[in-house]
This record gives sequence, C-alpha cells and structure tokens, in this order.
Amino acid sequence: MLAFIQTGGFFMWPLMACSILTLAIILERFWTLRKASVAPKGLQADVMKRLRDDRMTIEYIRSMQTRAGLGSIFAAGLLNSKHGRSAMKESVQEAASHVIHELERFMNTLGTVAAISPLLGLLGTVVGMIKVFAVLMESGAGNTALLAGGISEALLTTAAGLGVAIPALIFHRFFSRRIDELVVTMEQQSTKLVDALYGEREKSGAAQ
Repeated sequence: MLAFIQTGGFFMWPLMACSILTLAIILERFWTLRKASVAPKGLQADVMKRLRDDRMTIEYIRSMQTRAGLGSIFAAGLLNSKHGRSAMKESVQEAASHVIHELERFMNTLGTVAAISPLLGLLGTVVGMIKVFAVLMESGAGNTALLAGGISEALLTTAAGLGVAIPALIFHRFFSRRIDELVVTMEQQSTKLVDALYGEREKSGAAQ
C-alpha cells in the first residue's frame, strides 16, 4: 500500500486522507441513522397508551428528552401541550429542526469529498503528464523508466480519485434518501400525536 501511494506521488496523500474521512463518515452515519434509534417503532404507541391511561409523567417525558430523534420531538410537544395546539406544534417544529440538523451532520463533508476527490486525481494526472513532457524535452523518448514513472503517477492518481469519489457519492445519495424517509416518518407521527391529543381534549370538553 505504501509503495502504491509513493508511486502515485504527492496527491495520493490527500486522497488517502479523503478515503479515511469517507470511511469514518460512512460508519458514523450508518450507526446514527438507524431507524430503531431515530424513530423507534413502538414509541408512538407507548406514548398514546400512556396518554389514554393517564399515566404520562414528567419523568417519562424527561427520559424522552435525552433520546435522539423522535423521542426528543415528542417530549418538546408534550411539555408545551398545555399552552394550546399552536404552541405545541411550534415546539414540535422547533425540536424537529434540531433533530434534522443532527441527522444531516457530516453530509456536506461527504458531498464535498465526492466532489473534490476526482479533481485531486485530475490534478495529479496533470502533474504526472507535465513530468512526462519534461522528460521528453530533456532526454527524448529513450528514458523509458522516467516516462513510465510519470505515466504511472498520472494514472494512479486518477484511479485513486475515482475510487474515493464513487463510494462517497453513492453513500451520500443513500444517506440523503434515508434522512428523507426518517423525516417523513417523524413528521407523520408527530402530527398524529398532536391531532390525537387535542382531538381527545376537544371530545372531553364537548362531553362536559
């Protein structure tokens, strides 16, 4: 591996750094964007059951605040539910914006790596070809070792740049899609919670 990097020249080092960064972001995003962590399947049903049974406690709401994703959104809404439907929806939206910001963390970095890696590879290719032409000017086409070195450097940086950029772009699209799905799920469940909570209150008020 070290010989491969040395053959590719200086630009292989930033490309190697980009590859390590890409791998770290991919692993982190896979762990963070788990649906079981962001939008647990049974959370809404548990909250609704507690509300129906009048077992919703401040301790339970505080415990949801410490969770990432949907739990913190539900907690924000429930803490402000006494101030009216509009206040509850505003608090839900504010909490959701923070959650979405966390879900999109490192996505710009991953997209930037996908964009600049081919450019770094192309720059390395240009530098390698400049070396090739410099050898041709100085010693003609007879010095095949130096010519091969310059061509090898040019080809390796191009391949390395594409090798980093392609996975980065694929996973950037993959994670963007997953974030969109999680956001839609959280939005739907939050809306159902608000509608259910104030629907029951309106019914109880009408009955009285």
